[in-house]
Amino acid sequence: GKTLQIFNIELRSRMKTYNMTEDCIFWKWISVNTIGIITETSVYHWSTEGDSQPVKMFDRHQSLANCQIINYRTDESLQWLLVIGIQAQDSRVVGHMQLYSVERKVSQPIEGHAAAFTQFKVNGNKKPSTLFSFAVRGPQGGKLHIIEVGTPPPDNQPFQKKAIDVQFPAEAPNDFPVAMQTSSKHGVIYLVTKYGYIHMFDIETGTLIYMNRISADTMFVTAPYEPTSGIIAVNRKGQVLSVSVDEDNVVSYIQSVLGNAELAYKMSARCNLPGADQLFLARFSQLFQSGNYSEAAKVAATAPRGILRTQQTIQQFQTVPPQPNQPSPLLQYFSILLESSKLNKEESIELCKPVVMQGKKQLIEKWLKEDKLECSEQLGDLVKTIDPTLALSVYLRANVPMKVIQCFAETGQYQKIVLYAKKVNYQPDYIYLLRSIMRINPEQGVQFAQLLVQDNEPLADLTQIVDVFFEQNLIQQCTAFLLDALKNNREDQGHLQTRLLEMNLMQAPQVADAILGNNMFTHYDRPHIAQLCEKAGLLQRALEHYTDLYDIKRAVVHTHLLNPDWLVNYFGRLSVDDCIECLKAMLQANIRQNLQVVVQIATKYHEQLGTPKLIELFESFKSYEVLPFLLLSMQ
Repeated sequence: GKTLQIFNIELRSRMKTYNMTEDCIFWKWISVNTIGIITETSVYHWSTEGDSQPVKMFDRHQSLANCQIINYRTDESLQWLLVIGIQAQDSRVVGHMQLYSVERKVSQPIEGHAAAFTQFKVNGNKKPSTLFSFAVRGPQGGKLHIIEVGTPPPDNQPFQKKAIDVQFPAEAPNDFPVAMQTSSKHGVIYLVTKYGYIHMFDIETGTLIYMNRISADTMFVTAPYEPTSGIIAVNRKGQVLSVSVDEDNVVSYIQSVLGNAELAYKMSARCNLPGADQLFLARFSQLFQSGNYSEAAKVAATAPRGILRTQQTIQQFQTVPPQPNQPSPLLQYFSILLESSKLNKEESIELCKPVVMQGKKQLIEKWLKEDKLECSEQLGDLVKTIDPTLALSVYLRANVPMKVIQCFAETGQYQKIVLYAKKVNYQPDYIYLLRSIMRINPEQGVQFAQLLVQDNEPLADLTQIVDVFFEQNLIQQCTAFLLDALKNNREDQGHLQTRLLEMNLMQAPQVADAILGNNMFTHYDRPHIAQLCEKAGLLQRALEHYTDLYDIKRAVVHTHLLNPDWLVNYFGRLSVDDCIECLKAMLQANIRQNLQVVVQIATKYHEQLGTPKLIELFESFKSYEVLPFLLLSMQ
């Protein structure tokens, strides 16, 4: 048909529609958002995104005229495009392909039945090559071709093209290739024939690894099978078949059944597969004993599953003395490892030891940035000897909370300590840290202490925090800290309220006086604070706190240290008996100094105290001269 439509199945809605000028005779998804469309004369690509229309890529080659189009393939960059068709000719099925280069805008007709593109990294190359493999069965027999398309990446050695015979069973004279898939993970080609045979080839060497019949019925369609990096297929009966590499046994199979030790070695190294361990151990030993240390290093670096990447191997290279004007064998070994992989814990430490000794921390920074080192506490300890900040980066990656926090403290990043500890759910010894910070930088220590109590529940014991302030004799800073930490006036913090007032009454009485005047706290030890107030000369504050008559009498006699108006009002709080006792004590202590204020008190409270008692009081001290004034004021 000529009308093309794209639907979103999940949303059950039509996304796009387009009317072609020719019938679409074949279409296929070539990426997650692009459809390849083939008409009688041309090839188009249609993106599902936006409102774009199909874009013509190239015209079909005349060799594909009258062919049944069975497949359309591209490389992953969509720079190489391939149309595959078949037709009956001289009692056999002939395959025709058209390979098109988007960059060069050039087509090439090829005889072939099945083909695939793959990315394959040749041993020794830094970048993968784009390979094109295709299979054909002609009058002279079957062939599998593997070639590199386009210009090899810079610094890459070109892939050596391969042409391999494909054997077909004598009982299947009309069999031919119908599908091809590749596995970049295992470096193999899966070739499927019409009669249900599968051939598995090694891409690098073209060696046939395995061949068997997997279906008695014609294969209908195939696709890569990602879960196993193999191939999945459906035959005409509707059976779903899957073929993949048996990773645990394929190398042993190649070595024992095929008798191909070299291929077993290569595949084991390339795919990190078991089965050829003895080959690697023997080759490494032979190269090392012969003094070919660079090649021995390559073997150790590429051996599967890190079987040679051990402390023993490192020690072997360490025993070899360096040659003049050449890097040491150990350094060669590490250089090869760094090119292809990430170093393990032991390798990272051994590599960094000489680097640290030479003070070349920029190299360590580079390797960390490239994620080439396995970070550990030991590596962090090593790096810390030249740069605590760089060590912090190592400890963070290695997840060593204690050392991370220690580095934060040593580098002055105190704010980050609490945030980090909460993030990783770690409870450090905050008091130890605070003590360390206070010794180095009291100002920063105060800020850190404030961080510890900023939440409803402090991260450290407040009493211990205060102890740290005391150790450094930071009374002023401790006062500011406690005023904020105790602002909620909690009963369970009464002992700290006492301590706050206590230290200021002993060191800065005026500050204590101001704190008491603000009435911020109500849970401190009032009798104890009252005594300290008296000792500090804050008699007014002492009297506000005393409840025992003995204490009140002792303090109230010092009227010269008290505000007269306040003192007169204070007596309004006392009982009648206590009031008389205090007035008596004041006259006994210093009648000349205290008589005037006693008269003021007696005058104000004469109704409560009783005139007879007051007259009796003054007469007992022979203060007859005040009686007329007293009686006059009472009228």
